[in-house]
Amino acid sequence: MYKFEEALWDKGFKYIAGTDEVGRGPLAGPLVACAVILNPKNPIKGLNDSKQLSAKKRQILKLEIEEKALAIKYVFIDEKTIDKINIYQASKLGMLEAIKQLDIEPDYILSDAMPLKEANLPFDAIIKGDTLSASIAAASIIAKEIRDDYMIKMSKKYPGYDFENNKGYPTKKHVEALKNIGLCDIHRLTYKPVKDILEKQLSLWE
Repeated sequence: MYKFEEALWDKGFKYIAGTDEVGRGPLAGPLVACAVILNPKNPIKGLNDSKQLSAKKRQILKLEIEEKALAIKYVFIDEKTIDKINIYQASKLGMLEAIKQLDIEPDYILSDAMPLKEANLPFDAIIKGDTLSASIAAASIIAKEIRDDYMIKMSKKYPGYDFENNKGYPTKKHVEALKNIGLCDIHRLTYKPVKDILEKQLSLWE
């Protein structure tokens, strides 16, 4: 998991920021992007794509990343922005913002498949980067845990959608709740089936 980082450290790069986002697919809630600069002198074992780790393992790794990383920053891109600029641009915006807000300025970026030339830094956009790079995996773990916690809070504010379990993703229970309860303030209006339900409601009012 450290092969990309080790190659760059050997070339003299000191602060390598790995960046990733979580929340492209949900019908509700924000996208969370994160950037992490790991410490070459304090490696973390067991890093992997957040989706391939159990919740318990992610929580343990999150604490270790927070303890050992040189810098961490995460940002929320809300559902209204996602609807306005689309999910691809929202992902890019989130990653760029997280990198910009790091307390240490990176000298190289490793991203999960996202070209980030706007950062004006050398970068590699690595396909399936969260399974190949420790820095990107660390960013995906932080982003996933932050977003999951947020959606659990939202489940109390907007009961009935099962956000505490589905985290906004389109499960059967979530889609049924959409049809029965209607939309809430954190639904993404450009996403099917939310868009279909909204159009149906609007047609009834006409």
